[in-house]
Amino acid sequence: METILKSASKTVVIGPDKPTVFIGERINPTGKKKLAAALVAGDLDYVRAQATAQVDAGADVLDVNVGAAGVDEPDMLPRAVQAVMEAVDSPVCIDTANLTALRAALEMHKQLAPEGKPLVNSVNGEQSRLDGVLPLVAEYGAAVICLAMDDDGIPATGEARLDVVRRIVERADALDIPRENLVVDCLALTVGADNQAAVVTLDAIRRVKEEYGLNMTLGASNVSFGLPDRMTVNWIFLAMVIQSGVNCPIVDVAKVRTAVLATDLLLGRDSYGMRYISAYKKSLRAG
Repeated sequence: METILKSASKTVVIGPDKPTVFIGERINPTGKKKLAAALVAGDLDYVRAQATAQVDAGADVLDVNVGAAGVDEPDMLPRAVQAVMEAVDSPVCIDTANLTALRAALEMHKQLAPEGKPLVNSVNGEQSRLDGVLPLVAEYGAAVICLAMDDDGIPATGEARLDVVRRIVERADALDIPRENLVVDCLALTVGADNQAAVVTLDAIRRVKEEYGLNMTLGASNVSFGLPDRMTVNWIFLAMVIQSGVNCPIVDVAKVRTAVLATDLLLGRDSYGMRYISAYKKSLRAG
């Protein structure tokens, strides 16, 4: 099963036997004071710079989130989407919990790329989200990230997370949303608070892959929150989740690309190691 995302001029294909697709996470003001201040000030040059830097680092798709205190999301999100689409040719992932902002951003994307296809971040099993997000996804022909959580929060077991995914799939089926347009996030929690957190996430990923064969994303860095030497934990965890079924993680590409490319190489998804070797040569030229 392949999920196809499109900008005005570029197509990205996410699939189980294809190289891992990088979704860049840096255009999100959570924990980023400079970006939050720029958004409050209406400074989209900073957003454009972040977009360009991530693509230069190897991002295939760019998450765009403007949810910061003092920001009018319905006004700013479509403007940020436009700024990113004008700065780079990568497909975008429209990231918001605000339905008015989501519709405005989807409409902007449609104007700039009539034949394009963005990724929406996100829907989950909460009734309000199912009722609000999925009809917009169907209307605009977008793909959507499906979070394995509901009104009761994030389930404690892999089986319970799969149950949430089942409900989302059933509602998407009822709206004639193709299953290839569903990208599942089984959710990563920190092992610093629960040493079984990564095990549960991996179990959920394997269950979703076995039952549905859907493409999957993950905010993998959550697993190391509160721990020392977070990068080592993130790199190992990324290798584990990619082997289990995640094929388009949401990451800081500049920090994890080498680990992901090495994982693809070892899983036989990089013919003759050309992607890995090319990235290495590029890093040497960059100094």
